[in-house]
Amino acid sequence: MASPATTAVDLSAALVAAPIEPAQWLAILPIGLSLAVGAVLMMIRHRTDWHPPVTLAGLALLVLVDALLLAKVLSDGPLTMMMGRWRPPFGIAITVDLTGALLALAAAIVAFAGALYARIDISTSGRRYGFYPLLMVLMAGVSGAFLTGDLFNLYVWFEVLLISSFGLLILGSERQQIDGALKYAVLNLIATTLFLIATAYLYAIFGTLNMADIAIKAPALSGTAPLMTLAALFVLAFSMKAAAFPVNFWLPASYHTPRVVVQALFAGLLTKVGVYALLRVMVMLLPIEREALSFAIAVMAALTMILGALGALAQNDIRRFLGFVVIAGIGNILAGIAMGGAVAVGAAIFYALHSILLMTALYLVSGEMGRLTGHFGLDRLGGLWTTAPVFAALSLALFFAASGLPPFSGFWPKAILVKAALDIGAWWLAASVLLSGFLTTIAFGRLFLFAFWRPLPGAVEASPATLGGPPPTAVPSLSLARTENRWRLAPIVLLSAFVIGFGLFPERLILATQQAAADLSYPTAYIRSVFPEGGVR
Repeated sequence: MASPATTAVDLSAALVAAPIEPAQWLAILPIGLSLAVGAVLMMIRHRTDWHPPVTLAGLALLVLVDALLLAKVLSDGPLTMMMGRWRPPFGIAITVDLTGALLALAAAIVAFAGALYARIDISTSGRRYGFYPLLMVLMAGVSGAFLTGDLFNLYVWFEVLLISSFGLLILGSERQQIDGALKYAVLNLIATTLFLIATAYLYAIFGTLNMADIAIKAPALSGTAPLMTLAALFVLAFSMKAAAFPVNFWLPASYHTPRVVVQALFAGLLTKVGVYALLRVMVMLLPIEREALSFAIAVMAALTMILGALGALAQNDIRRFLGFVVIAGIGNILAGIAMGGAVAVGAAIFYALHSILLMTALYLVSGEMGRLTGHFGLDRLGGLWTTAPVFAALSLALFFAASGLPPFSGFWPKAILVKAALDIGAWWLAASVLLSGFLTTIAFGRLFLFAFWRPLPGAVEASPATLGGPPPTAVPSLSLARTENRWRLAPIVLLSAFVIGFGLFPERLILATQQAAADLSYPTAYIRSVFPEGGVR
């Protein structure tokens, strides 16, 4: 029988009664801002000349918001906002800890750099087909994945970034793009399906999808529930997303096909979302199962980094070459996850941040190499040290960083990983990190000698079909050429500054990543952020 309309209903057990603090809006603002700018771009779709400045302004604001969010988390600890004010674990939580805040800020920086480069790389046709709205939707998906505190919503944000990445991958509708997109789509859809199955399996075991709630319940269920099967499903799904061995062949087969700026954004962002998901699930939610699977993950890490470096050595096309470099870097991150502990996991987070910035910069460098010479094949490159000395010096610094040589950002996480491996007696894993770095150094030395140091092997002409755009001879005036060069070099200089700066002054980033790793391994502060009153089911 229905109760009288005047009966008061106590919703305090289901809804958050306390007013939302202004600082809590920072947790959701990166996602909302990205979607809002994307919506504005769709509303002005007939004025595509406005798209670049609007996107740059939106991404600059996103960098500022993510920087404020990181400062807030550094000072006060993890930050949680409940959607609809429903109490956890019933409502959807946006929970930002140090790991998510660091990765979100790095993603915003590379997106801003990519938007700078896109002013030259994306033609009027590319703007009409929606490059800039798709970029902002991609950033909404990436930001949402890094900031969500709900496992199903992690899946949702994966879908958002995948949908936008499909659109960016086929921008131009060339035959090789369609071929690359097919390989990319099939493998990623399989991985997404596995992720969804694992998520449903997890809900059947725990009865919740809130990450903080899962972290509380997992230790008690470790001996009674089939969590090893669940952990193996997650490892397989996220390894496919991250392009780890043996499910990494889709990356070098697809990443070289779209426009240069799209390649750069994909290399910097997409695989890092996969390794972030592995960090979040295996280190914070299922640490006992991670320990049991540590040897298998370590073997996968060693094979990924070594075969990635060997694959880079075998390539003639510099874009395919960089695809294998991405894969080798994923192996280093997996090594940190396999070892566990704050030191190794901190090194993995440091390497992920380094790789986001570095791989984006390297793909932009490859685009500039192709523009200056007209080709992407090593057999047809040469003379860049003479024709573009400033660009060559920046490229050499980035090559050193990718090889893990001091004093650049790639050296520090590799050194920490080697020490962590030796401390636990995993000498073979330490040797794998060093061997991968040695092979990568040889590969980049070969690239530098062929493309920069030796003379250009004969006169070659740029081809629109080869470069995906107008040849350099299409620039009508010297002043326009200078403007174009500034726009092209600006994002490379920006990202190189971070790579060099983190190498020369690594202390604060090492401390931040070590703290982030400790918060993942011991998520007490994360749990208290979601359940401040201890209201756990």
